[in-house]
Amino acid sequence: MRNFAFVRAVVCPVPTLDKVSVDLMVVLGTTTMPIHQVMRLSRGAIIELDATEADEVKILANTLPVASGVVLVDRNRIAVEVKQMLPKAVGTR
Repeated sequence: MRNFAFVRAVVCPVPTLDKVSVDLMVVLGTTTMPIHQVMRLSRGAIIELDATEADEVKILANTLPVASGVVLVDRNRIAVEVKQMLPKAVGTR
């Protein structure tokens, strides 16, 4: 007669990721300007960036860089196509 050992697994409910919110930000480019120019900005002002339309954009999740991509424009819609996922930074989860 053989002895069988049975393992009873206790299943703990795992919260789903469906309820987790992440703030995504796409950085088209950056610029620097004196504060007096910032204070004079108004509707219709044009801010020149250090990028061209061919440059890749940075994709941030909760202010951390996670990917890079390119801007796509289709009629009146704008989107970003992810081209490369970035390696996780040291010290992040």
